[in-house]
Amino acid sequence: MKNFCVVVLLMMPVCARAQSIQVYFSPNGGCQEAVIKEIGQATQTIDIAMYYLSSAGIAKALVEAREHHVKIKIVLDQGQEIEHSSKATYLIDHGFEIRYHLGFGLMHNKFAVIDGQRLITGSFNWTRTAEESNEENLLIIDDAATVARYAQRFNYLWDTSRRDSRNATGPQAVPSWLCANFHLFCSN
Repeated sequence: MKNFCVVVLLMMPVCARAQSIQVYFSPNGGCQEAVIKEIGQATQTIDIAMYYLSSAGIAKALVEAREHHVKIKIVLDQGQEIEHSSKATYLIDHGFEIRYHLGFGLMHNKFAVIDGQRLITGSFNWTRTAEESNEENLLIIDDAATVARYAQRFNYLWDTSRRDSRNATGPQAVPSWLCANFHLFCSN
């Protein structure tokens, strides 16, 4: 019995560090439902870097979280500013500040940091097509070191991205079609 107690005591730090990873696949494998659940459980912050956001259900969950005083920041690929099916306009109409990536390539990230403690990432775009038709994957990770790296990357993307022209005034009010063709005119 004495040896058993020593083994248990030695394993306690290892058990305390155990992290979880939840795995989802689409089509129709619960990816969207998992994203909505994580958004609904947020209590402080949600930082999102998303290539394509057109899911009505996810956009609605974000509005509800904001109404519960969760601070939400969103960086999208600049094509989302003029994309017809994008939920950027819907979110701006509900008081969100949206920013757009300024680089020459795509802002092809698909991740969210929830309360600085959980990470949603994977190939899953926040779209109905990704949920219902595409072969996608989604991971929810609560490993502190991994979450911290993504939070750091999000802060870089936020700081180097341009505000939506509908949120901006003066020289920051530059539409994305101009940015896409003449990067020198864009600023954050």
